[in-house]
Amino acid sequence: MNVSANIDHWLDANQRALSGELAWLQGLLEKAIVNSGDASSAIPDTTSAVLDCVADQFGLSSFERAILLLCAGTELQSCFRDLCGKLHGNDRLDYPSFSLALSVLPDSHWSALLPDAPLRYWHLIEVRSPDTLVMSRLHLDEHILHFLLGADSIDKRFDGLVHSLEPADPLPPSQQLQAEHLAGLWRESRKPPVVLIKGNDRVAGRQVAAHSCSMLGVRPQLLWAQDIPAASDARTLFARLLTREYLLSRAVPVIDAVDNFHAQIAVFAEELECPVILMGDGPMPLMRSCAIVEVKKPTAEEQLNFWRRGLVGLDGSVHAELPSLAVQFNLSLQDIETIIDTLQAEAKWGIPLNTGLWQQCRRYCRGSIGHLAQRLIPHAKWEDVVLPKGQKTVLRDISRQVRHRATVYDTWGFAGKSERGLGISALFTGESGTGKTMAAEVLAADLGLDLYRIDLSAVVSKYIGETEKNLERLFQAAESSGAILLFDEADALFGKRSEVKDSHDRYANIELAYLLQRMESYRGLSILTSNMKSALDTAFLRRIRFVVQFPFPDVDERSQIWHKIFPDILPRGELQIEQLARLHLAGGNIRNIAMNAAFLAAEKNEPLSMADLAHAVRMEYVKLEKPINEAELGRWQ
Repeated sequence: MNVSANIDHWLDANQRALSGELAWLQGLLEKAIVNSGDASSAIPDTTSAVLDCVADQFGLSSFERAILLLCAGTELQSCFRDLCGKLHGNDRLDYPSFSLALSVLPDSHWSALLPDAPLRYWHLIEVRSPDTLVMSRLHLDEHILHFLLGADSIDKRFDGLVHSLEPADPLPPSQQLQAEHLAGLWRESRKPPVVLIKGNDRVAGRQVAAHSCSMLGVRPQLLWAQDIPAASDARTLFARLLTREYLLSRAVPVIDAVDNFHAQIAVFAEELECPVILMGDGPMPLMRSCAIVEVKKPTAEEQLNFWRRGLVGLDGSVHAELPSLAVQFNLSLQDIETIIDTLQAEAKWGIPLNTGLWQQCRRYCRGSIGHLAQRLIPHAKWEDVVLPKGQKTVLRDISRQVRHRATVYDTWGFAGKSERGLGISALFTGESGTGKTMAAEVLAADLGLDLYRIDLSAVVSKYIGETEKNLERLFQAAESSGAILLFDEADALFGKRSEVKDSHDRYANIELAYLLQRMESYRGLSILTSNMKSALDTAFLRRIRFVVQFPFPDVDERSQIWHKIFPDILPRGELQIEQLARLHLAGGNIRNIAMNAAFLAAEKNEPLSMADLAHAVRMEYVKLEKPINEAELGRWQ
């Protein structure tokens, strides 16, 4: 017998049993009419397994079970309306009531009428009409009626709010262990557990939840946090109906609060009287026991294997790039699948896979961080850097460590020694315009990574705890690509930790401590720039791996900058670079002068001249509030 036949057989058996119970109840009511209320009658030998299940799950007494059967009979067979009218002595009162039930049904008791009694608490029946309680119409909840008839469906009141969550393909081994761990915590819990799945990989969290529920034989139902009612009464009803769904069909709510975790989520979890899985990173001030499982993205090795399976059959040049790809980009399996689909679609238009793979990964990861920081498009190269040899060597060292961190940390086991201090961080100090931001651009271009400049005004908040949340969102968004984070002009945030005089000082120090901790755990490169190294806390400096001092350029270095600053295609006359190099200016100011002079030349439609540069120098000196040597500039005309 196949599954469909088994189900049909069960439905037929249930319907026969329910019909048998309704026939018994009909006979009971008919006897009551004849005997004026005396309706003793033997209970049928075969009872409805579904009705028995409802009675057992909700703790119904035999009297409450009979009320449920009476309400079902009224919905299913017209004869029950006639019988109710006769028992009420009024044909217009053709419905069940507590008065009728108390006078006719066996083992009656008044406590069944109470709001906290199962029938009303679980909304198995509805009490309708403004009459007195005992004479009010009793109406069977529609979803309960469908359940009694064997329908396997979710309450229609959840339409559009709750969605079935099915386990997809087998989980990668690391996440399979997390699913088994979650299921184990659940089994060991004495009371209905609250399981908090932490982590920002929404798809992985859902799949771990789905697979663990499958191990436990329960049905995960996905619910978005923003769909939980805000009003107290509506929220309580929603929680009770969700709990009722669990008792009826083992449907476990999985609440996705990854982007919307707030205090009301914890309140709602308390109101649920069934197991619940929460997804998010918020605090859980619960009276109930809460098991926490942190779901991470697949390991680099698992991601590499998934890349290889998805790109099987391609030439070796594509596969040679995959190990570096798996190390640099921390992606979910769904992310990788989406990128592969996009690349294969592009390949049909003649775009080679091996040229687009790295860039496609970069583009894919930008969406999560773009609203939190400004992406800088790097154009500078190593040959554009004008610094003393020692500083250039340190910059090369930074690039080398970022490039080979997987080999040192993972292959050679340094990450196993300690998780502290694995983040690669650098501090660039020096006056404004000395090339700190350009050096960050050079590193980004050399490593093939995106560079994001952090707007500190958008990160630092006057509200306690908000700065940490903003920083966490930033670092989490950057984790997938390992992008370079540039905290530009960071003195305000990274200045000396103050002596604690009030609560604001204390929380400012907490914010800084959190940032230091987050930088150390960040899998990419974080760069801080400062105009004043002396303003930085020594404890802070100890936790920075590289410190690069950008000195003010001397005459020879300024000469190099002037030679490099002009594009090769720029039309220009004879320029006196030696005279330009005598100007006591940083590289940033030199760039401003060169660009402003080029606009002057463009206006005249003439090659760039020393006169244009003299005019631009005056503009820059006025901005800097520096005195101008007109005698020297006069010789440039």
